[in-house]
Amino acid sequence: MMLSEGMSLRQILKADTVGKLPAQSTIYEWLIRFPLFAEQYARAREEQADTNADEILQIADEMPPEYTDDKGRTSLDMTYIQWQKQRIEARKWTAMKLKPKKYGDKLGLHGVEGAAPIATQDATASKFEEIIRNMEMTKRAG
Repeated sequence: MMLSEGMSLRQILKADTVGKLPAQSTIYEWLIRFPLFAEQYARAREEQADTNADEILQIADEMPPEYTDDKGRTSLDMTYIQWQKQRIEARKWTAMKLKPKKYGDKLGLHGVEGAAPIATQDATASKFEEIIRNMEMTKRAG
């Protein structure tokens, strides 16, 4: 539950002051030994990506504090703004890694809108050799 709410495994284990939870190494061993546990852990991590995305919006909507200098001029706290940017970038990076299909960079291979899809060909070594032979023959004939 805490994992899907955005806490790291390390934070969860550190917060366990009564010693109820197993060691981190035990959890990693369970991920290898117990497929159901690994599946539940993976699902919690994916939910964590959604939590991170929600937090990004919340952080972006926060108004940075203002301060007034000794001349009476009011400004935004630029240090706070930088800190918020770092918080957003950390959550964005984590969300992209935890749930790349939803939050990762899209690398689409498509042509002009409305046009036919880009054609691809088998790129085996023999196909390349054939292409090179054809190019050499065309060059000699040309």
